[in-house]
Order: sequence, then C-alpha cells, then structure tokens
Amino acid sequence: MLELTDVEVMYGGAILALAGISMQIPKGAIVTLLGANGAGKSTTLKSISGLLHTEQGQVTRGSIDWEGQSIKNIHPHNIVRMGIVHVMEGRQILQHMTVEQNLMVASHLRKDRGAVYEDLAIVNEYFPKLRDLRGKTAGYLSGGEQQMLVIGRALLARPRIMLLDEPSMGLAPMVVKHIFDILKQVNEGQKITLLLVEQNVSMALSVARYGYIMANGKIGVHGATEDLRENRNIKEFYLGFEQRKRRESI
Repeated sequence: MLELTDVEVMYGGAILALAGISMQIPKGAIVTLLGANGAGKSTTLKSISGLLHTEQGQVTRGSIDWEGQSIKNIHPHNIVRMGIVHVMEGRQILQHMTVEQNLMVASHLRKDRGAVYEDLAIVNEYFPKLRDLRGKTAGYLSGGEQQMLVIGRALLARPRIMLLDEPSMGLAPMVVKHIFDILKQVNEGQKITLLLVEQNVSMALSVARYGYIMANGKIGVHGATEDLRENRNIKEFYLGFEQRKRRESI
C-alpha cells in the first residue's frame, strides 16, 4: 500500500535527517516505527504526508509510492485527498474553537456533506466523551481528551492510512490503554491502515504486526513484532528502559 525506498531527507540543504530508509506498509496492517529521540521517526512521517516543506525539509533521494504512484514532495492537501492523514505529535488542536468545530474542520475537503454527519456519529461511538464535550472550547480539554479529538478529527477526513506520531505522549497509563484500544478497533472495524510512531515500545509492540527500529536516520532492526519482543537487545534497551522509568516514577 505504501512503500519507501532508499529515502533521503535533508533540512535546509545541509542537515541529513534520513539516510536512505526503506519500509513497506501493507494494506490493513498496523506497523510501528520505533527509535530514540532524534532518530528520524517524525521526519519519516512528514516525508510521507508532505509536511517537510514547513521546516525547510526535502526528500532529496529515493522514492515514496502510494499504491504504485509516486507522492514524493506532493502538496499536503493532495496527499490528504488520497486518504493519507497525519496525526501530528503534540495534539495540534484549534484551541479557541469548540470540540465539534475542530472535528468538522477535517471535513472541509469533502463534498459528501450527508456522509460527514454519518462519520461524525461513528467518531462519537468511538469517543462518547467527545459527544458530551461537543460545545466545549477545545483548549480547556485534558490531554487525553485532546488526543481523542485529534484522532476523531483524522477519522472525519476519511483516511485509508493514518500516520500517528506519539499518541501516548504525556498521558496517564489508563488513558494510553484506552487510546490504543480505540486504535485497534479503528484498524479492525474501519479497515484503516496505521503507521505508528511511539515511545511506549511495549504498547506499540502489543498492537502492531510489524516493526521498524530507527537510529541516526537509518533503519536498523525490523521484523514481526513477536520476534522484536524476543530480541535481546530490544528487550534490554527499550523494554528495560521503560521498566526503569516506571520504577523511578513510583
């Protein structure tokens, strides 16, 4: 469905951020992209969604193909029209607008107005809290509520694939579990493919079918998630680090 081949990205014509990465995202799958801060995960998502230009970035080598068609350096709104929707890191909401207005913003490229309200009903089924908060100013929502909002807004754009950047960031464990349960339901019920960038490695490996691990702008290890979970280096570095963080927070 989505294939990156030997993709190189540079910022400002001088800083090499991706050094020739290759990935395949099968239709209907959940694939996770893992790695330390600065590894190039967010840049990878932006190279797909066309948002690199907002940071003076450019794909300088390689190919990015969506169902056999090149989408390298295409304008973001055309990429959204293809069904590729990027849920960015940091819960990018329109804080002065209501919850419902935030949701409806995502439908501005759609012509099927009646179907928009059908999709809004589906979003409210996934996130009943958003229905209860529909008239509330979005800037006053909790972090978990804001994350529900940005995922709901992405769903209203009728995605075929969602690029999710750190959906668990800054959220309590119970909220994270709820968010990931919904993402699994979206994948299974709506048949939406998910490419998931996540620092919560154990959670990401529990929902994804396949994983790629990045370091210094390159793909290192990749494979089925059950194999990655049993990889000694991954268990010691990533999962061990998570356990240490949990102990330190007690």
